[in-house]
Amino acid sequence: MAMQSGIALQQKVSRLLSKQHGKPVLKPNKPLALKNEVANRKLKKGEATCVTEMSLLMACWKQNDFKDALCSNEVTTFYKCVERAQAEMRAKGNQQGAGQGGRLLPKQATSLLKRYPNLSQEV
Repeated sequence: MAMQSGIALQQKVSRLLSKQHGKPVLKPNKPLALKNEVANRKLKKGEATCVTEMSLLMACWKQNDFKDALCSNEVTTFYKCVERAQAEMRAKGNQQGAGQGGRLLPKQATSLLKRYPNLSQEV
């Protein structure tokens, strides 16, 4: 299936580059081939967790002159949320480490591309 879509894509590109239908549609300034490496960028960390609990805790502190004893319920709620978020991150990290995340790290992608380089540099 993926092989057929790759062949169809190459046929479409060659049709766009051909002069059969008059002026070519595409004029590439570089060869239309993938490089054998990937840019080494850091992945985004994602959105912040426990923001609501943290804001409730800070509002409680402000109302009670920053005394922990009066805001113990909010403190425990916030710490439980942090523990839950850390457990989710660990589980997600273990899942990605096992290759089930569906996305490769840039170093992994580069090593695979170097192992299996782009053989045909022409389109």
